[in-house]
Amino acid sequence: MYYSSKRRGEDGIAAVIDFLLSNARLVLGVGGAVVLGIATLAVKRLIERAGRPPDEKPDKKMTDSWEELGLVSASPKLLHKGIEGVVMKQIAAATKKAELSQPIPLPSPEPQRCDTEPLQRRKRMDLCVMTFVERLQQYYRTRVCLSAEEVSVAQQRALDIATEIQAFLHSKHPDMPLGDMTLAGSLLDDLQVVKADHTCLIVPLQLESSLWTPIAGEDTFLGHPQYCMVRRENLEYFPRGRSYWDRHLLGGYLSSRLVSEQLGKTVMESMNWPSLTGTLECEVRPVLGSPELKLEIQGLTQSSYDSGEHFYITVLPTVRLAEMTLTAQREITGSFDYVWYQSLYTSKTARLAVLDKADSGVRRKCLKTLKAVCRNCPSLRKLNGSHLCNVILHMSEKEADWSESAFADRFLQAITELIGYLETGILPSYFKPNVNLFQGFTEDDIDEMGFMLYCAVTEPEILLI
Repeated sequence: MYYSSKRRGEDGIAAVIDFLLSNARLVLGVGGAVVLGIATLAVKRLIERAGRPPDEKPDKKMTDSWEELGLVSASPKLLHKGIEGVVMKQIAAATKKAELSQPIPLPSPEPQRCDTEPLQRRKRMDLCVMTFVERLQQYYRTRVCLSAEEVSVAQQRALDIATEIQAFLHSKHPDMPLGDMTLAGSLLDDLQVVKADHTCLIVPLQLESSLWTPIAGEDTFLGHPQYCMVRRENLEYFPRGRSYWDRHLLGGYLSSRLVSEQLGKTVMESMNWPSLTGTLECEVRPVLGSPELKLEIQGLTQSSYDSGEHFYITVLPTVRLAEMTLTAQREITGSFDYVWYQSLYTSKTARLAVLDKADSGVRRKCLKTLKAVCRNCPSLRKLNGSHLCNVILHMSEKEADWSESAFADRFLQAITELIGYLETGILPSYFKPNVNLFQGFTEDDIDEMGFMLYCAVTEPEILLI
């Protein structure tokens, strides 16, 4: 790298810059790496421009140089003063070297406008803010919201499939105590964005409250507040076999793996899916090789069939005991065969609805916009609805103005809040503060998301592309 850069006349500076960039995150962290990246990019541009033949206009070169300086000044100020001073000195030196290669024309005298300049500047700033507000509203109307027809068709197809599954289970296992299956998720709560492509089918297991007791995750060796266990009780008075679900015991606890396996064999492997496809006029097939119990539907409408879009239904075995909703989600609990996951989705959505109803707020609107932005931006796709919903709920504790006129302000504030959580690597759950929702993210994930959000602080329009 050194010799190739020396042949280009850069004397190895590019190699030094590349080395600094590759190791910046280890020394400076997320925010420092972003600022140093912008600064070194400006330095490289200025050095390259200094070595070019004088074929550009001086006015344009000076404008470009100061625009690059503006990149650094507009970036978030997260570096210590010592580091920031070194970066600015390097840029200033490079700027001086670039500008000395061309004569600088003398500026023409202009009349004094001390009183009008601040007013015009404020007007331009107000125009930019209003432009972003209008673009944000347009993005919400055209890119976020789903049409009523699309939602209705998806719900009806999912309900038809749920009815077929419930009827098949009752005929195949009439002794299995199951409640009425219901649909759940963002599609039913008007929180799904971009396109209607997934929902959940809740399969409620009916357990005897006198024979089964939920054990919270804090009270087990797992130590995870959202991991729960369901223990079999009163075995001395009610021996095994008294409850239907005793056949799924593992070490005295109800096994989520065994329950999922039975439902998987019954629903995924035994149902006549080709026949069901002909009845519902859409192609339905199970997704094999996945830890989830998931169905794939193609052809909800003719347009979706032609475009190759798919609709997914996740089958969730669910236990409700002592006001706790526990689901068998092996993709989350992993290799713990007897562990159930405590779902807080209903609590979060209900809390948002209550808060918005109390003050006619835009919390749900802000949440849906953030979900669409993260879904459409590859760098932010790992931020899901759970992360964003908890950010909005935390903001509601300290922010009172959620009116329609404050929609853009709350949207930008949510971005700033996300940056703060990413810097610490901790996003506490609203209902369980000792749960870190960023626990599964790697340092590279946090860096990638943090860089994108840092850029959006000064140029929020990049999120609406």
